[in-house]
Amino acid sequence: MIQRGAEAVFTDEGMAEIKANIDYYRENAKIIMAALDEIGIKYVGGKNSPYIWLKCPNNMKSWDFFDFMLKEVNVVGTPGAGFGDKSDHYFRLTAFGNKERTIKACERIKKFLQPQP
Repeated sequence: MIQRGAEAVFTDEGMAEIKANIDYYRENAKIIMAALDEIGIKYVGGKNSPYIWLKCPNNMKSWDFFDFMLKEVNVVGTPGAGFGDKSDHYFRLTAFGNKERTIKACERIKKFLQPQP
């Protein structure tokens, strides 16, 4: 049974479904990157990866930024601290989500992380 499922992935139809999924998440990544670009937040990733890494603002530690994002912005990401000490001032967003929710999250990110004049 498992082998039949694996075989289906490599059919033309299976490959088309995989490509459609990859394209969907790449579009989400583009939405996130465009939002970050719009407000001048530097990031890495997102082009060939569903993950977008940004430096936490104001030298915040990643868990503090996580709390801010969760409580104030209503957006969840992954604190960099989970990836080691060198990552504690970074935060990871993911493109693995629903497009509409990604757009709404980006609107909130732009509102709350927009640099103040």
